[in-house]
Amino acid sequence: MAVFGVLAAALGAVGLVAPDVLLTVMGFEPVPDGGRADGDHTPVFLTASSMAALNMGVYYVLAALADWKPFFRWTVPFRLLTCAVFTLAVVTGRAPSGFLGVGLWEGLGAVVTGAALRYEGRKGAA
Repeated sequence: MAVFGVLAAALGAVGLVAPDVLLTVMGFEPVPDGGRADGDHTPVFLTASSMAALNMGVYYVLAALADWKPFFRWTVPFRLLTCAVFTLAVVTGRAPSGFLGVGLWEGLGAVVTGAALRYEGRKGAA
């Protein structure tokens, strides 16, 4: 949880400070300054999602420090949903193939979190 939180917060900060770097990492081609069409609000959405990632990362770190197991459990189904939506975005052509890594990261995080919770539950019951 803490590792995911730190990574989410770091990527959120990168998106706020250097949005073109974040776009490149996710497989999007950055548009040069002055190259955006009128009404293109991509920078607004990138700022909003980067701020959300920064906040979410902090939430994850705080939950890890508090060892807040209910929070960990709640993340599993929603991270699996995120995996499905992001993967579907790539499969249907709404997002470039580089974005698949984001979906897989979410799916892997959900599976690892679920497995760790299950392991700890069994260990505590023994």
